[in-house]
Amino acid sequence: MDCVVTGGNVKVLAKAINSLSRIGDELYVEPQPDGLSLRAVNSSLSAYGCFLFVPLFFSRYTVPNGHGFRCKMLIKNVQAVFRSLASLEKMVEKCHIQLDKQKDRLTFTLHCKHGLLKTHNLSFQDTESLQAVFDKHSCANVFRAIPRLLVETVAHFPVSVEEVTLSVSDERMLLRNHVDEELAQSKAMLTELCLASDEFDSFAVQAHISVTFCLKELRGLLYFADSIGLPISMYVNEPGSPLVLSVSDSVLEGNFVLATLSDNTRNNTRGPTSPPPPPDDFMNDDMDSYLIAMDTSVAPGPSTPESTSSKQHMVANHRSRLRGEGQEEEETADKDAPPNKKFCSLLFGSVLHLSSQMSIQPMSNQEVLASDSEDDT
Repeated sequence: MDCVVTGGNVKVLAKAINSLSRIGDELYVEPQPDGLSLRAVNSSLSAYGCFLFVPLFFSRYTVPNGHGFRCKMLIKNVQAVFRSLASLEKMVEKCHIQLDKQKDRLTFTLHCKHGLLKTHNLSFQDTESLQAVFDKHSCANVFRAIPRLLVETVAHFPVSVEEVTLSVSDERMLLRNHVDEELAQSKAMLTELCLASDEFDSFAVQAHISVTFCLKELRGLLYFADSIGLPISMYVNEPGSPLVLSVSDSVLEGNFVLATLSDNTRNNTRGPTSPPPPPDDFMNDDMDSYLIAMDTSVAPGPSTPESTSSKQHMVANHRSRLRGEGQEEEETADKDAPPNKKFCSLLFGSVLHLSSQMSIQPMSNQEVLASDSEDDT
Protein backbone atom coordinates (compact mmCIF):
# COMPACT_ATOMS: atom_id res chain seq x y z
CA MET A 1 0.00 0.00 0.00
CA ASP A 2 1.27 3.44 -0.94
CA CYS A 3 -0.92 6.56 -0.73
CA VAL A 4 -0.42 10.30 -0.38
CA VAL A 5 -2.89 12.78 1.18
CA THR A 6 -2.39 16.44 0.40
CA GLY A 7 -3.72 19.84 1.45
CA GLY A 8 -6.85 20.08 3.57
CA ASN A 9 -7.57 16.36 3.17
CA VAL A 10 -4.89 15.69 5.79
CA LYS A 11 -7.06 17.40 8.39
CA VAL A 12 -10.15 15.53 7.19
CA LEU A 13 -8.29 12.21 7.65
CA ALA A 14 -7.17 13.24 11.13
CA LYS A 15 -10.72 14.24 12.14
CA ALA A 16 -12.08 10.91 10.91
CA ILE A 17 -9.56 9.05 13.09
CA ASN A 18 -10.49 11.18 16.09
CA SER A 19 -14.15 10.44 15.44
CA LEU A 20 -13.47 6.69 15.41
CA SER A 21 -11.55 7.00 18.68
CA ARG A 22 -14.90 7.68 20.41
CA ILE A 23 -15.97 4.15 19.51
CA GLY A 24 -13.04 1.82 20.16
CA ASP A 25 -9.39 1.56 21.14
CA GLU A 26 -8.24 -0.12 17.93
CA LEU A 27 -8.20 1.13 14.35
CA TYR A 28 -8.77 -1.42 11.58
CA VAL A 29 -7.05 -0.47 8.32
CA GLU A 30 -7.97 -2.19 5.08
CA PRO A 31 -6.83 -0.85 1.70
CA GLN A 32 -9.14 -1.94 -1.11
CA PRO A 33 -9.32 -1.24 -4.84
CA ASP A 34 -12.26 1.12 -4.29
CA GLY A 35 -10.60 3.03 -1.44
CA LEU A 36 -9.01 2.99 1.99
CA SER A 37 -11.29 1.72 4.75
CA LEU A 38 -10.82 2.76 8.39
CA ARG A 39 -13.03 1.03 10.98
CA ALA A 40 -13.53 0.79 14.73
CA VAL A 41 -15.81 -1.19 17.03
CA ASN A 42 -16.35 -1.05 20.78
CA SER A 43 -15.72 -3.95 23.15
CA SER A 44 -19.40 -4.90 23.50
CA LEU A 45 -20.04 -4.85 19.73
CA SER A 46 -22.83 -2.33 20.23
CA ALA A 47 -21.23 0.49 18.21
CA TYR A 48 -19.39 0.42 14.90
CA GLY A 49 -17.89 3.15 12.75
CA CYS A 50 -16.40 3.09 9.27
CA PHE A 51 -14.95 5.62 6.84
CA LEU A 52 -14.22 4.81 3.21
CA PHE A 53 -11.90 7.21 1.38
CA VAL A 54 -12.12 6.69 -2.37
CA PRO A 55 -8.98 6.94 -4.58
CA LEU A 56 -9.93 10.50 -5.61
CA PHE A 57 -9.38 11.57 -2.00
CA PHE A 58 -5.64 10.87 -2.45
CA SER A 59 -3.14 12.42 -4.82
CA ARG A 60 -1.63 8.95 -5.15
CA TYR A 61 -3.26 5.67 -4.20
CA THR A 62 -1.67 2.30 -5.00
CA VAL A 63 -2.80 -1.11 -3.80
CA PRO A 64 -0.98 -4.22 -5.07
CA ASN A 65 -3.24 -6.59 -6.95
CA GLY A 66 -3.86 -9.92 -5.28
CA HIS A 67 -2.47 -8.74 -1.93
CA GLY A 68 -5.22 -8.56 0.69
CA PHE A 69 -3.51 -6.56 3.42
CA ARG A 70 -5.50 -5.92 6.61
CA CYS A 71 -4.24 -4.80 9.97
CA LYS A 72 -5.24 -3.24 13.26
CA MET A 73 -3.33 -0.96 15.60
CA LEU A 74 -3.92 1.12 18.70
CA ILE A 75 -5.86 4.17 17.67
CA LYS A 76 -4.06 6.41 20.17
CA ASN A 77 -0.80 5.72 18.32
CA VAL A 78 -2.36 6.93 15.07
CA GLN A 79 -3.77 10.00 16.83
CA ALA A 80 -0.25 10.85 17.95
CA VAL A 81 0.73 11.26 14.28
CA PHE A 82 -1.85 14.06 13.91
CA ARG A 83 -1.32 15.48 17.36
CA SER A 84 -2.29 19.09 16.69
CA LEU A 85 -5.26 19.52 14.37
CA ALA A 86 -4.93 23.30 14.44
CA SER A 87 -1.44 23.24 12.93
CA LEU A 88 -2.09 20.60 10.29
CA GLU A 89 -3.40 23.02 7.66
CA LYS A 90 -0.74 25.61 8.47
CA MET A 91 2.30 23.35 8.70
CA VAL A 92 1.62 20.01 6.94
CA GLU A 93 1.67 19.96 3.15
CA LYS A 94 1.08 16.25 2.64
CA CYS A 95 0.96 12.91 4.44
CA HIS A 96 2.57 9.82 2.94
CA ILE A 97 1.26 6.46 4.19
CA GLN A 98 3.31 3.42 3.19
CA LEU A 99 3.57 -0.21 4.21
CA ASP A 100 7.10 -1.36 5.06
CA LYS A 101 7.03 -5.12 4.54
CA GLN A 102 10.58 -5.70 5.72
CA LYS A 103 10.05 -4.08 9.12
CA ASP A 104 6.35 -4.92 9.40
CA ARG A 105 5.56 -1.29 10.04
CA LEU A 106 3.00 1.15 8.70
CA THR A 107 4.88 4.39 8.08
CA PHE A 108 3.25 7.84 8.29
CA THR A 109 5.47 10.62 6.96
CA LEU A 110 4.34 14.22 7.36
CA HIS A 111 5.90 16.65 4.89
CA CYS A 112 5.84 20.00 6.64
CA LYS A 113 6.87 23.44 5.50
CA HIS A 114 10.53 24.45 5.30
CA GLY A 115 11.49 20.89 4.32
CA LEU A 116 10.72 19.36 7.74
CA LEU A 117 9.84 15.65 7.76
CA LYS A 118 8.13 13.82 10.62
CA THR A 119 8.18 10.03 10.31
CA HIS A 120 6.15 7.66 12.50
CA ASN A 121 6.70 3.91 12.22
CA LEU A 122 3.70 2.17 13.78
CA SER A 123 3.57 -1.52 14.56
CA PHE A 124 0.42 -3.43 13.67
CA GLN A 125 -1.23 -6.83 13.92
CA ASP A 126 -2.62 -8.79 11.04
CA THR A 127 -6.36 -9.23 11.29
CA GLU A 128 -9.32 -10.46 9.33
CA SER A 129 -11.89 -8.21 7.72
CA LEU A 130 -14.35 -6.62 10.13
CA GLN A 131 -17.79 -5.85 8.77
CA ALA A 132 -21.01 -4.80 10.48
CA VAL A 133 -24.15 -6.18 8.85
CA PHE A 134 -26.76 -3.50 8.36
CA ASP A 135 -29.13 -2.22 5.69
CA LYS A 136 -29.88 1.46 6.16
CA HIS A 137 -32.07 1.64 3.06
CA SER A 138 -34.64 -0.70 4.64
CA CYS A 139 -35.31 1.64 7.57
CA ALA A 140 -38.81 3.08 7.85
CA ASN A 141 -37.79 6.53 9.12
CA VAL A 142 -35.16 8.66 7.39
CA PHE A 143 -34.04 12.15 8.44
CA ARG A 144 -31.49 14.51 6.93
CA ALA A 145 -30.25 17.75 8.46
CA ILE A 146 -27.29 20.06 8.65
CA PRO A 147 -24.96 18.87 11.45
CA ARG A 148 -25.13 22.22 13.29
CA LEU A 149 -28.79 21.55 14.16
CA LEU A 150 -27.97 18.29 15.92
CA VAL A 151 -24.71 19.57 17.43
CA GLU A 152 -26.56 22.42 19.16
CA THR A 153 -29.23 19.97 20.29
CA VAL A 154 -26.92 17.46 21.98
CA ALA A 155 -24.91 20.33 23.51
CA HIS A 156 -27.73 20.72 26.06
CA PHE A 157 -26.96 17.29 27.51
CA PRO A 158 -24.13 17.08 30.04
CA VAL A 159 -21.11 14.96 29.20
CA SER A 160 -22.15 12.60 32.02
CA VAL A 161 -25.31 11.61 30.10
CA GLU A 162 -24.59 8.23 28.54
CA GLU A 163 -27.86 7.38 26.79
CA VAL A 164 -30.61 9.35 25.10
CA THR A 165 -34.06 8.42 23.83
CA LEU A 166 -35.19 9.60 20.42
CA SER A 167 -38.93 9.71 19.67
CA VAL A 168 -40.43 10.65 16.32
CA SER A 169 -43.93 11.52 15.15
CA ASP A 170 -45.33 13.01 11.97
CA GLU A 171 -44.38 16.59 12.76
CA ARG A 172 -41.56 16.53 15.30
CA MET A 173 -38.61 14.74 16.87
CA LEU A 174 -38.05 14.57 20.63
CA LEU A 175 -34.67 13.93 22.19
CA ARG A 176 -34.40 13.36 25.95
CA ASN A 177 -31.95 11.79 28.35
CA HIS A 178 -32.74 8.19 29.26
CA VAL A 179 -33.43 7.60 32.98
CA ASP A 180 -33.54 4.09 34.41
CA GLU A 181 -36.76 3.07 36.10
CA GLU A 182 -34.88 2.16 39.27
CA LEU A 183 -33.68 5.75 39.71
CA ALA A 184 -36.18 7.87 41.53
CA GLN A 185 -37.64 10.54 39.27
CA SER A 186 -37.12 13.15 41.96
CA LYS A 187 -33.36 12.48 41.96
CA ALA A 188 -32.88 12.61 38.17
CA MET A 189 -32.49 15.66 35.96
CA LEU A 190 -34.70 15.28 32.90
CA THR A 191 -33.81 17.16 29.71
CA GLU A 192 -36.05 17.08 26.64
CA LEU A 193 -35.66 18.95 23.34
CA CYS A 194 -38.15 19.19 20.52
CA LEU A 195 -37.21 19.65 16.85
CA ALA A 196 -39.91 20.51 14.34
CA SER A 197 -40.01 18.71 11.00
CA ASP A 198 -39.41 21.92 9.03
CA GLU A 199 -35.98 22.29 10.67
CA PHE A 200 -34.77 19.23 8.72
CA ASP A 201 -33.79 19.07 5.07
CA SER A 202 -35.71 15.81 4.84
CA PHE A 203 -38.17 14.35 7.35
CA ALA A 204 -39.75 11.03 6.28
CA VAL A 205 -41.71 9.14 8.95
CA GLN A 206 -43.52 5.88 8.29
CA ALA A 207 -43.80 4.65 11.88
CA HIS A 208 -43.92 6.42 15.24
CA ILE A 209 -41.10 4.94 17.30
CA SER A 210 -38.98 5.60 20.37
CA VAL A 211 -35.42 4.23 20.56
CA THR A 212 -32.66 4.52 23.17
CA PHE A 213 -28.97 4.54 22.23
CA CYS A 214 -25.58 5.74 23.47
CA LEU A 215 -24.76 9.42 23.02
CA LYS A 216 -20.96 9.26 22.98
CA GLU A 217 -20.66 7.76 19.50
CA LEU A 218 -23.29 10.15 18.12
CA ARG A 219 -21.22 13.12 19.25
CA GLY A 220 -18.18 11.78 17.41
CA LEU A 221 -19.83 11.72 13.99
CA LEU A 222 -21.68 15.01 14.57
CA TYR A 223 -18.48 16.91 15.26
CA PHE A 224 -16.81 15.35 12.21
CA ALA A 225 -19.71 16.28 9.92
CA ASP A 226 -19.90 19.79 11.36
CA SER A 227 -16.17 20.42 10.89
CA ILE A 228 -16.24 19.60 7.17
CA GLY A 229 -19.76 20.89 6.48
CA LEU A 230 -21.44 17.67 5.37
CA PRO A 231 -25.15 17.02 6.03
CA ILE A 232 -25.88 14.03 8.20
CA SER A 233 -28.54 11.39 7.53
CA MET A 234 -30.24 9.28 10.19
CA TYR A 235 -31.89 5.92 9.51
CA VAL A 236 -33.96 4.36 12.29
CA ASN A 237 -36.40 1.46 12.63
CA GLU A 238 -38.16 -0.09 15.60
CA PRO A 239 -36.46 -0.47 19.02
CA GLY A 240 -33.82 -3.20 18.97
CA SER A 241 -32.81 -2.48 15.38
CA PRO A 242 -29.57 -0.55 14.82
CA LEU A 243 -29.60 3.21 14.32
CA VAL A 244 -27.46 4.25 11.33
CA LEU A 245 -25.86 7.68 10.95
CA SER A 246 -24.31 8.51 7.60
CA VAL A 247 -22.30 11.25 5.88
CA SER A 248 -21.04 11.19 2.32
CA ASP A 249 -19.74 13.22 -0.58
CA SER A 250 -17.83 12.51 -3.77
CA VAL A 251 -14.58 11.40 -2.05
CA LEU A 252 -15.64 9.80 1.24
CA GLU A 253 -18.43 7.96 2.99
CA GLY A 254 -18.89 7.46 6.72
CA ASN A 255 -21.33 5.22 8.58
CA PHE A 256 -21.85 4.88 12.32
CA VAL A 257 -24.07 1.98 13.44
CA LEU A 258 -25.39 2.14 17.01
CA ALA A 259 -27.31 -0.58 18.81
CA THR A 260 -30.61 0.42 20.42
CA LEU A 261 -32.40 -0.81 23.51
CA SER A 262 -35.07 -3.37 22.68
CA ASP A 263 -38.64 -3.20 24.00
CA ASN A 264 -38.36 -6.57 25.76
CA THR A 265 -35.37 -5.36 27.74
CA ARG A 266 -36.99 -2.03 28.56
CA ASN A 267 -40.16 -3.68 29.87
CA ASN A 268 -38.32 -6.34 31.84
CA THR A 269 -35.16 -4.79 33.18
CA ARG A 270 -35.20 -6.83 36.36
CA GLY A 271 -35.43 -10.18 34.68
CA PRO A 272 -37.94 -12.99 35.26
CA THR A 273 -38.93 -13.53 38.87
CA SER A 274 -38.43 -16.93 40.42
CA PRO A 275 -41.62 -18.96 40.98
CA PRO A 276 -42.99 -18.94 44.52
CA PRO A 277 -42.07 -21.94 46.69
CA PRO A 278 -44.64 -24.73 46.97
CA PRO A 279 -47.10 -24.43 49.86
CA ASP A 280 -45.95 -26.00 53.08
CA ASP A 281 -48.55 -26.70 55.75
CA PHE A 282 -45.89 -26.95 58.39
CA MET A 283 -44.50 -23.51 57.58
CA ASN A 284 -47.98 -21.98 57.49
CA ASP A 285 -48.78 -23.07 61.06
CA ASP A 286 -48.41 -20.75 63.98
CA MET A 287 -44.92 -21.73 65.06
CA ASP A 288 -45.33 -20.27 68.53
CA SER A 289 -48.39 -22.46 69.21
CA TYR A 290 -46.76 -25.48 67.57
CA LEU A 291 -43.57 -25.30 69.65
CA ILE A 292 -45.53 -24.75 72.87
CA ALA A 293 -47.85 -27.65 72.05
CA MET A 294 -44.92 -29.92 71.19
CA ASP A 295 -43.14 -29.02 74.41
CA THR A 296 -46.18 -29.60 76.61
CA SER A 297 -46.94 -32.94 74.91
CA VAL A 298 -43.43 -34.22 75.57
CA ALA A 299 -43.09 -32.90 79.07
CA PRO A 300 -46.54 -32.35 80.63
CA GLY A 301 -46.70 -30.59 83.91
CA PRO A 302 -46.69 -27.11 85.34
CA SER A 303 -44.80 -24.45 83.54
CA THR A 304 -41.53 -23.21 85.02
CA PRO A 305 -39.44 -20.11 84.25
CA GLU A 306 -36.79 -22.37 82.71
CA SER A 307 -39.28 -24.05 80.36
CA THR A 308 -40.86 -20.73 79.37
CA SER A 309 -37.50 -19.20 78.55
CA SER A 310 -36.58 -22.33 76.58
CA LYS A 311 -39.73 -22.00 74.47
CA GLN A 312 -39.06 -18.33 73.79
CA HIS A 313 -35.48 -19.14 72.83
CA MET A 314 -36.66 -21.80 70.37
CA VAL A 315 -39.17 -19.42 68.80
CA ALA A 316 -36.56 -16.66 68.48
CA ASN A 317 -34.08 -19.06 66.87
CA HIS A 318 -36.69 -20.23 64.39
CA ARG A 319 -37.65 -16.70 63.42
CA SER A 320 -34.02 -15.66 62.96
CA ARG A 321 -33.45 -18.76 60.82
CA LEU A 322 -36.40 -17.82 58.59
CA ARG A 323 -35.11 -14.28 58.20
CA GLY A 324 -31.66 -15.61 57.28
CA GLU A 325 -33.11 -17.95 54.65
CA GLY A 326 -35.19 -15.11 53.19
CA GLN A 327 -32.10 -12.89 52.89
CA GLU A 328 -30.12 -15.68 51.21
CA GLU A 329 -32.93 -16.23 48.69
CA GLU A 330 -33.01 -12.52 47.86
CA GLU A 331 -29.24 -12.42 47.41
CA THR A 332 -29.35 -15.47 45.15
CA ALA A 333 -32.13 -13.94 43.07
CA ASP A 334 -30.12 -10.71 42.67
CA LYS A 335 -27.06 -12.68 41.55
CA ASP A 336 -29.05 -14.70 39.04
CA ALA A 337 -30.87 -11.69 37.63
CA PRO A 338 -29.52 -10.32 34.32
CA PRO A 339 -27.96 -6.86 34.07
CA ASN A 340 -30.35 -3.94 34.19
CA LYS A 341 -29.75 -2.99 30.56
CA LYS A 342 -29.04 -4.86 27.38
CA PHE A 343 -28.50 -3.62 23.90
CA CYS A 344 -29.34 -5.58 20.82
CA SER A 345 -25.94 -6.31 19.33
CA LEU A 346 -24.80 -5.76 15.81
CA LEU A 347 -23.76 -8.87 13.95
CA PHE A 348 -20.15 -8.79 12.82
CA GLY A 349 -18.57 -11.18 10.38
CA SER A 350 -15.15 -12.27 11.60
CA VAL A 351 -14.12 -13.35 8.11
CA LEU A 352 -15.81 -11.44 5.32
CA HIS A 353 -13.86 -11.22 2.09
CA LEU A 354 -15.81 -8.37 0.56
CA SER A 355 -14.82 -6.18 -2.32
CA SER A 356 -16.37 -3.24 -0.53
CA GLN A 357 -17.19 -2.61 3.12
CA MET A 358 -20.48 -1.00 2.13
CA SER A 359 -22.08 -4.16 0.77
CA ILE A 360 -25.37 -5.26 2.30
CA GLN A 361 -25.88 -8.56 4.10
CA PRO A 362 -28.93 -10.18 5.74
CA MET A 363 -29.32 -9.11 9.31
CA SER A 364 -29.72 -11.17 12.45
CA ASN A 365 -29.72 -10.16 16.09
CA GLN A 366 -28.19 -11.27 19.33
CA GLU A 367 -28.03 -9.66 22.76
CA VAL A 368 -24.99 -8.32 24.52
CA LEU A 369 -24.28 -6.14 27.53
CA ALA A 370 -25.30 -2.58 27.04
CA SER A 371 -22.86 -0.16 28.32
CA ASP A 372 -20.14 -0.26 26.88
CA SER A 373 -18.67 2.79 25.63
CA GLU A 374 -15.41 3.78 27.12
CA ASP A 375 -15.27 6.98 29.14
CA ASP A 376 -14.46 10.19 27.34
CA THR A 377 -10.81 11.07 27.47
